[in-house]
Amino acid sequence: MHNLVIFASGTGTNAQAIIDYFRNTGQAKVSLIVSNKAEAGVLGIARKENIPFLVVDRQQFNDIALLQQIQAQQPALIVLAGFLWKIPDALVAAFPDRIVNIHPALLPKFGGKGMYGHHVHRAVLEAGDRESGITIHFVNEVYDEGNIIVQARCVVMEGEPAD
Repeated sequence: MHNLVIFASGTGTNAQAIIDYFRNTGQAKVSLIVSNKAEAGVLGIARKENIPFLVVDRQQFNDIALLQQIQAQQPALIVLAGFLWKIPDALVAAFPDRIVNIHPALLPKFGGKGMYGHHVHRAVLEAGDRESGITIHFVNEVYDEGNIIVQARCVVMEGEPAD
């Protein structure tokens, strides 16, 4: 069975979906959750699902000890599921083409620093785009510029709120 490590900063809805999917398929399991917020809802999910977790600050996030803890999990993939910090170059180098990001827009539009959640959706509406979606891509050293794995599209209805 393959191990997955999830990085998340928020409520954990994507993390829960990943956990549920692989529980049902048996192809992989989430072996560790890493968050940069001690109050993040994803940590409640980790507790409920009996998944080990780490809460890291900026210094710990860039420390070799975190890299070693992740390497110890022998992850097939690291999944950024609503994680808001740029991944350190050392981590990207240690897991080439094994870190994937779930981004709530059709990249290359509406990507980069500060483009997450509500901010992305507001930018799509302000631009007058009639189509949006999700992009899953490999992570490299630049925000939201890694090779795209898949995109799914949806129609943006006139008058639709960013929420």
